[in-house]
Amino acid sequence: MKNIVVIGGGFAGLWSAVGAARKLDELNVPESEVKVTLIDQNEFHSIRVRNYENDLDISVIPFSKVLDPINVAHIKGKVVGLDLAQQTVEIDTTGGVQRVAYDKLVYALGSHVQRPPIAGLAEHSFDVDSQLGARRLEKHLKSLPTSTHGNEKYTALVVGAGLTGLEIACELPGRLAAIRAEANGTEPIHVIVADASSTIGSDMGAQACAVIDRSLQSLGVETRTGVAITSVDTAGVTLANGQRISAATVIWCAGMRANDLGRSLPVEKDRLGRVAVDEFMRVKGLNNVYAAGDVAWAVLDGTHSSVMSCQHGRPMGRYAGHNVAADIMGKPLLPLLIDWYTTILDLGPSGAVYTMGWDRQVVATGDVAKQTKHTINSQRIYPPLTGNRKEILAAAAPTIQAPPEIKQKEHDSEAV
Repeated sequence: MKNIVVIGGGFAGLWSAVGAARKLDELNVPESEVKVTLIDQNEFHSIRVRNYENDLDISVIPFSKVLDPINVAHIKGKVVGLDLAQQTVEIDTTGGVQRVAYDKLVYALGSHVQRPPIAGLAEHSFDVDSQLGARRLEKHLKSLPTSTHGNEKYTALVVGAGLTGLEIACELPGRLAAIRAEANGTEPIHVIVADASSTIGSDMGAQACAVIDRSLQSLGVETRTGVAITSVDTAGVTLANGQRISAATVIWCAGMRANDLGRSLPVEKDRLGRVAVDEFMRVKGLNNVYAAGDVAWAVLDGTHSSVMSCQHGRPMGRYAGHNVAADIMGKPLLPLLIDWYTTILDLGPSGAVYTMGWDRQVVATGDVAKQTKHTINSQRIYPPLTGNRKEILAAAAPTIQAPPEIKQKEHDSEAV
């Protein structure tokens, strides 16, 4: 039996595994001939981009719901090493170290929030980078009514004004208000979003930044720019200029980096630690290894590199899965080409902003953009959960979806 092994069960990894199973099914390959195995440290697939939301349960999908109907195996364990010569994956499991052999490998271990060596950062800050991190933050927020922070118990500082930082910052006023109301509290709610750059949300472009600024103001979120933090403690942060920002909650959202295992791979990487892949998702310079998602550095339209997002991770996974299965059966591979790019940023109760193109032209705002964002978060990025084998496999077809539809276009006041 030949073995296709996918490491990582995020957007890219899950769709790689399903994509491989789909192609093998299309080729009528007996299960006794090729086995597909997904390795992940969790029992579930996380809709990671929803970790800023209040209800975390809806973002957890047991692997069994998706993989069992299509006969893809799942091994729970943390990948700690790759032996490229022997073609084995080393896994740390509850039963000890295990080695899994592969004939073809899909490297899809994803990314993590980048934490610089700032004193107290690891001990005293929170994040929404993972389901575990989001749960830890949720527990902390619910404990605030009984905390000893006085009038600052409902003060939260979000560090990093990228997409993740802005989305959690826009949700926090409402979440904190609900927690305070349940406790019959009267302490003020104060949310601050801070960034090292001179502009909040600078990556979104000038048009979107104007929308973001208005939204933050309407929500009462304070902005701080040019901020450099030197230490974090239980009462807030200290800045490089000696000033303090007091906060009972510090949430770190300042930058992402590809999984650290990539450092050991003897191949070309970009500044984010992503390995270079060709148009078929094959890792350049390695035999029998594909990569997809946040660990992969791909040029998707001849000019622009992939970004760390489910927008690119999902199709990269579908194509990697298709191609790794085609490869193992000696069939032609399909190149991945994505000729459009969008960004939809959730701005909490004030709506959302939808930009189109790499120059980020705003095409919708407010409730219209919010409806599109909701459709993406609650439907578009989910695998079928019916348990129907044909539906699950069909969802992994190597095709490129059209850009998300702008809902309710007739509302001219909300469409730009």
